[in-house]
Amino acid sequence: MKKLFILLQYLLPQHFLSAIMHKLARCEASWFKNFLIKLFIKHYTVNIQEAEQPDPESYESFNAFFTRSLAPEARALEDDTSTIASPVDGTVSQIGTISDGEIFQAKGKSFNLAALLGSEQMASQFEEGHFNTIYLSPKDYHRIHVPMDSTLTKMLHIPGNLFSVNPTTVHGIDELFARNERVIAFFETSVGPMAMVMVGAIFVSSIETVWHGEVTPPRHNQIRHWNYLHKSLNFKKNDEMARFNMGSTIVLLYGKNKVTWAENLVAGNTVSHGQVIGHLSTQ
Repeated sequence: MKKLFILLQYLLPQHFLSAIMHKLARCEASWFKNFLIKLFIKHYTVNIQEAEQPDPESYESFNAFFTRSLAPEARALEDDTSTIASPVDGTVSQIGTISDGEIFQAKGKSFNLAALLGSEQMASQFEEGHFNTIYLSPKDYHRIHVPMDSTLTKMLHIPGNLFSVNPTTVHGIDELFARNERVIAFFETSVGPMAMVMVGAIFVSSIETVWHGEVTPPRHNQIRHWNYLHKSLNFKKNDEMARFNMGSTIVLLYGKNKVTWAENLVAGNTVSHGQVIGHLSTQ
C-alpha cells in the first residue's frame, strides 16, 4: 500500500488539485462550508474549544476555520529571551545538527541544505548548524509564529513539486523538502541568522505572511526574492508571522553553535506553539 501511495504522488496533477482546493476552501456557501467544517472536525478530532471562536458555523469559509485563531488562554506563552519557542503546533519529524551540508529527513534519507535554500551562499550561514523539522497534521493549529525576537531580512519563494509531507512520503521520497515548493523567511537575531522554511504540499492551497499576504498562489516558474533589510520589520517572540492555508511542514534553521535543542526533545514528540524547544548558546 505504501509503495502504491508513493507512486500515486508522482502521477497526480499536484498543482491542479491544489488550485481546486484553493477555490473550494474559500467557498462561502453556508451549506457547503458548514458541512465541510463539521466533517473535518469529526474526522480529525479537532479541538475546536481552544479556538477563539468555537462555533463551527461562525466561519465564513473552510479556510477561515482552518486558519482559526486560538483563544488567548489556549497556549502558555513566555517571553524569556534566552529560550526558543515552538513556532507551531505539530510533531517533530527530525531534529539535530546539519552535517556536511545535509539535513536528516528519515532513515536512509537526507536533503541538501543549499538545495533547500536555493543557493550555496544562503546555505553557508547555516553550515554545521542546527535544524528542527516540524510536521503540522490536518487537525493542528495552522498559524506560524516567530520563535524568538528577530528582524526579517529577506524572503524567497522557490517553486517545486507538491508532494504530500505526511510520514509515508517523508520516508519514501528522496530529498522531499528540497523538491517541494517553499517559502523561506530569513531573520537576524541575537545569535545571528535564523531561517524558517515553510514547505508546501498537495492541497496546501496557499502560504501567506503577515508582511506580504498570499505568496502562493499565484505560482511561478522562477525563484522570487524580496529584500527587507531597510524595512525595519521587527518581531517579538511568539508574534504571528504566517499561515498555512492547509497544512504542511516547517524547517527551522540556526547557525553553528548558536543554539541547543531542549534535552528531551526528539523525533516523534508533539509540540505546541510557545513551548520551549531550545536555548540560545552561551558560547
